[in-house]
Amino acid sequence: MTKTRFSSSVALMGAAALVLGAAGVAVAQEARDPAYAAARSSGQVGEQRDGYLGVVGSQPAAVQAMVRDLNNKRRAIYTEKAAGKGTIEEYAFATACRLIAQTAPGEKYQAPDGSWQTRTAAAPQRDPRCP
Repeated sequence: MTKTRFSSSVALMGAAALVLGAAGVAVAQEARDPAYAAARSSGQVGEQRDGYLGVVGSQPAAVQAMVRDLNNKRRAIYTEKAAGKGTIEEYAFATACRLIAQTAPGEKYQAPDGSWQTRTAAAPQRDPRCP
């Protein structure tokens, strides 16, 4: 990544932090779904480093379908919010930084190396580019 491109990414992350309210609403709506809450608390799903939910290990088709549906909703929000401000991927990454930081102890998240980790009382491992 060039210095200019990295600076743009950092600027976008700052801007994204100001408008993540919509992404927060989407996540709040996800949390109201009892199936999602159960899958999250049991470690079947977790926050990925790219701003989307991930299926942890081999899970039933219903869990996979739920994750696909929720990710489609997230992508729609990211697409709307990133318009004119940068790429969807940059916006999603900025959201991932926040969502991983907000995981609760016992929940799964993806570390910068791509491995699934279980959140402890300590801060989660996050990408060094996260604000």
